[in-house]
Amino acid sequence: MAGQVHLDIDGPLARVTLSNPGKFNAMSRAMWRELKTVFEDLHGSVDVRCVIVAGEGGHFCAGGDIAEYPDFRFDEVALRDFHEGDVWGGLGAMLACDVPLLAQIEGNCMGAGVEIASCCDIRVAASAARFGAPIARLGFPMAPREAALVAREAGAATAREMLLEAAVFDAAEMKARGFLSTVLPDGTLTTALLARAQRICALSPQAARLNKQALRATQGHAVAESDGAYRYADSAEHREGIAAFIAKRPPVF
Repeated sequence: MAGQVHLDIDGPLARVTLSNPGKFNAMSRAMWRELKTVFEDLHGSVDVRCVIVAGEGGHFCAGGDIAEYPDFRFDEVALRDFHEGDVWGGLGAMLACDVPLLAQIEGNCMGAGVEIASCCDIRVAASAARFGAPIARLGFPMAPREAALVAREAGAATAREMLLEAAVFDAAEMKARGFLSTVLPDGTLTTALLARAQRICALSPQAARLNKQALRATQGHAVAESDGAYRYADSAEHREGIAAFIAKRPPVF
C-alpha cells in the first residue's frame, strides 16, 4: 500500500501526519480513505482538543500520487468515484471535524496539499514552503468542490492563477494573500505549532467546537457536483498529461 496517514494522540493534542516516502507525501487513494477515517474518529473524540496536520520529511503534500492515475482516471465513473468518494470523503471529514485544526506546512504544498491545508482553521508555514496546483500541465482540471474550497480559502484570484497559469507562490506571498496566518524561519515551525496547539488545548473545548459549528454555518461547504464534470476522463489531453509525467517527459497537448 502506497503511503499512510498516521495518527498520534498525546493527551488533548493529536498529530496527523501524511506519509508517502519518496513522493513528497503525495496522496494515494488509500491515504484519502485513511484521512476520512482519522478525522471521523477525531470528530467523535471527547478528549482531543486540537489537531496538528503535517507532512513527513520536510514536505507537506506534493499533490496526488500520479503513479496510480492510469488505473482509474480515464473512465468517467471511476474518476467521479475517486473525486466524490475518496478525495471529498477525506476533505469533507476534515471540514466536518469540530476540533480545531492547525496546518504545519513545510516544503511542497501542491494540489491535494493546498486542498488539505484549506480544510485547516489556522495555517502556519516555513519560509521555504511553496504553494500551487499546476495540474493543467497534466491535462485535467480541479474537481468542482475542491476548486470551490481552494477559491474560498486562498481567494478566487489566487485559485485562478494556480489553475489557469500553473502559478506557484512562496510562503510570503501566500501570507500576503491571506491564506497563511504566520510564516516562520525554517527549523522553527514544529516548536511554534506546538506552542499554539497547547494554547488552544488550554481553552474551552466546548467553546472551540461551538465556534467551529457557527463558523461553518456561515460558509457554504457543500458544493454540488456539476453534471458532466468528469467527462474528460478518456480525453487525449488527460491521458497525455499523466503519461508524460510518469515517463518524465514534457507533455504534448
